[in-house]
Amino acid sequence: MLNSQKKKKKNWINMSDIEKVKQLREATGAGFKDCNLAVKESGGDLDKAVEILRVKGISKASKKMSRDAKEGVIATSGDENKISVLELNCETDFVAKNDDFVSFAKELSDLNNQNNSDLDKLNKSNMSDGRSVEDGLVSLIAKMGEKITVGKAKTFNQSGTKNFNYLHTVVKDNLSKLSVIASLETSDDSEAVKTFGKQLSMHIAASNPLALSSDLIDKDVLQKEQDLVTEELKNSGKPDEIAQKISLGKMNKFKDDNALLTQAWVMEPKKKVQDIVKDLNISDLKINDFYRIKIGE
Repeated sequence: MLNSQKKKKKNWINMSDIEKVKQLREATGAGFKDCNLAVKESGGDLDKAVEILRVKGISKASKKMSRDAKEGVIATSGDENKISVLELNCETDFVAKNDDFVSFAKELSDLNNQNNSDLDKLNKSNMSDGRSVEDGLVSLIAKMGEKITVGKAKTFNQSGTKNFNYLHTVVKDNLSKLSVIASLETSDDSEAVKTFGKQLSMHIAASNPLALSSDLIDKDVLQKEQDLVTEELKNSGKPDEIAQKISLGKMNKFKDDNALLTQAWVMEPKKKVQDIVKDLNISDLKINDFYRIKIGE
């Protein structure tokens, strides 16, 4: 960086302001106008100019935090042994496809996988240019002119499991608008397991289950659905005994439709996901966990 070595300092002392602006832009990635003002404000001292840009970047970033950031990308990194997803949000799809945003998301994704989706550790991690993720994010916000935030993140790396993923609406390489990671517990390394893992990830992307099994569905979600069913039947005029049976049937169907194991398999709807697992006839095969993440949800 600019601010440490005496040799570099001697070099920029003899530079013209235009040359200093150019070097400052190359070193920080900031725009011409901001670099030009920083050079003037610092009296031509590039070390001070870098600090001025950093402070201004933080100021610009804080002003954008009240805005909505519902666009962006989901970054997926890892392999069968360990896999992670990370959400990086921005305000517009235009910025989500910007090369600087894409490069930042890719590097952030790898660091997230290294840090097991611990966002506190991630923010303090150093990027390839020596800056912390936190400082890199501030610089990116200043450069893009939009609110950019790190959203949800998840890592699967449990011993004895194999991990699979599916990307939907790919932006570039490992970046997409929707990503699914699925974890299977098995010692089997056959192609049948790998095919099922990939197909299961695609199923989850399409069917959006709420939980692995019905007993794991959030109780608040169930209560909200029960309230809707009760209100619907109250206005139907049906006798209480019949209404209760209908209510029970509707709630059981809601649970089956929203629990992964009891959902209809998208590639063979007459069977449930748990039937497909059984049909594979692999004694120790079990769906361990899954995570589905989509921009805007």
